[in-house]
Amino acid sequence: MTVDRMVFAMAGVIVLLSVLLAVYHNMNWLWLTGFVGLNLLQSAFTGFCPAAMIFKKMGFQTGCAFK
Repeated sequence: MTVDRMVFAMAGVIVLLSVLLAVYHNMNWLWLTGFVGLNLLQSAFTGFCPAAMIFKKMGFQTGCAFK
């Protein structure tokens, strides 16, 4: 699995988890959903993603989005 796919998978899991927590626990969990979306948006323009850097250091293969 490449770094790109790992970042997208992690973002998807966090978004789904935060929405479930917002529905069943507290609406303030939606701030986490917004943060993930904002981070994905800024990484699309800048190419900088902290999660991608961590996955690279863990030894995952780089893809075309995060080099």
